[in-house]
Amino acid sequence: MNQPAPNSAQSIRGYIVFAFALAVTICVAWLLRSLLELVYVSALFAVILTPVVRATSRLHIGRWYPFRRAGAVFFLLLLVAGAFTGFGFLAFPPVIRDLQAVQGELPRRIPALLMRLREIPLMDRLNSAQVIGWLQGSLGHAAGALLLSLTDWAGAIVQVAVGFVLTLYFILEGEAAYGRFLSFLPSAPRRRLDATLRRAAGRMEKWLLGQASLMLILGVVSTIVYLSLGVRYAYDLGVVTGLLNIVPVLGVTVSVVLASLVAAIDSWGRVLGIMIFFAIWVQIESSWLVPRMMKNRVGLPALGIFVALIVGADLGGIPGAMVSIPTAVLIAELLNEYLVRQDPA
Repeated sequence: MNQPAPNSAQSIRGYIVFAFALAVTICVAWLLRSLLELVYVSALFAVILTPVVRATSRLHIGRWYPFRRAGAVFFLLLLVAGAFTGFGFLAFPPVIRDLQAVQGELPRRIPALLMRLREIPLMDRLNSAQVIGWLQGSLGHAAGALLLSLTDWAGAIVQVAVGFVLTLYFILEGEAAYGRFLSFLPSAPRRRLDATLRRAAGRMEKWLLGQASLMLILGVVSTIVYLSLGVRYAYDLGVVTGLLNIVPVLGVTVSVVLASLVAAIDSWGRVLGIMIFFAIWVQIESSWLVPRMMKNRVGLPALGIFVALIVGADLGGIPGAMVSIPTAVLIAELLNEYLVRQDPA
């Protein structure tokens, strides 16, 4: 009658040990949350970019395949570096020349600007010496704040570099690590999880195509608008606007500010035109382009995409916003496989 007692005591001890190990694991994960976030974001970028590497490695001349796995990664890195270098050589010289011209003309323009300001009611009490002193003090404070923020910028640059290296390693060695991870599971659960994760990866590839399409559309349309408004550096701003669109919401905001600052050099009417264009673009993108392109490609409703963007930006800032939709795709696929129960036909 009393035989089950030892087994019950062992079960209780087993539950206690499991709960203690789970608590320790959660505590360690919390302490290493920044590192784990960096590893997760790098792994997700590797999953998204691996199809590009795979497609590059399939390029061939006859029977010769010049780009194998590592060669394809090296070729893509050279291609991206060459593109950014060429853009820099084309974009920066005109900007530097204009800045030098403005620097030379600034002492002559400030009195004229102050005269115009004095024509505004209640602004005739401005003192030129006070305004110039205020500008000099503001520039000094801005320079001091910039120097103080160099440490934060250095830390951010190191994180970006580490994430870049991790992404390369995941692209090159990720398949072996993935297989090792699955080897800890029994055969049947392993096959089920593998099929689920591969379906999620396929949907992420479709998301990448959709996001690239949105970036291309915004880059082309914004360049046309900048040219039609006569904004300086129209081609440069168009490229930057398209590239920044990879960061949802924040990318468009930065593009508006940057284009408006450049347009304000010549005309406030051009600033108004840029504001109107981006207001129309946000409406078209959110109500027509994103629901049709993203919903059809990744299978997520528009509300789910919007919530994923908000949560990702709140938890991880810019990197979190960039990987928010792929993460939502992964979570949705796991929920569909393991929790959702379909009604029998």
